[in-house]
Amino acid sequence: MPSFDVVSEVNRQEIDNAVNQAKKEILQRYDFKGSKTELNLEKEFIKILSDDDYKMKTTQEILMSKSVKRGIDLKSLEFGKIEPAGGQMLRCEVKVIEGIETEKAKKIVAALKDSKLKVQAQIQDNQVRVTGKKKDDLQDAMALIKAGDFGLALQFKNFRD
Repeated sequence: MPSFDVVSEVNRQEIDNAVNQAKKEILQRYDFKGSKTELNLEKEFIKILSDDDYKMKTTQEILMSKSVKRGIDLKSLEFGKIEPAGGQMLRCEVKVIEGIETEKAKKIVAALKDSKLKVQAQIQDNQVRVTGKKKDDLQDAMALIKAGDFGLALQFKNFRD
């Protein structure tokens, strides 16, 4: 029976490249001269530390532009609140979103059921498996999912006949 998986994945190497390119640009920019702005990539977060609000917002914009150039969907990055970090510094955590949360997976399944397409969808761990009798039905399901806004960067994998 034909099937495919709906997943939300991010290429960790591309995230690393985007952070490194953003660091380089910050070091070279004149308006950041003498600034203590830092970008650090951790397992699930990118931590931004900066001197003031202007530099924080500019650093976020630089990170977003470098991410887009590296092919990373901005829906994969969730910017947290800008908080004081002591000593006149500001901190912001950017969460790298991977996997489909149960709530959002349920929305995807519900959208497929409401569409009256002849496909079945089931939640498996942090992805959604969609099966159907015809390839055309699966392609219609893909189009429906792409058109819907689920607040995630979604990809399709393991398309099988």
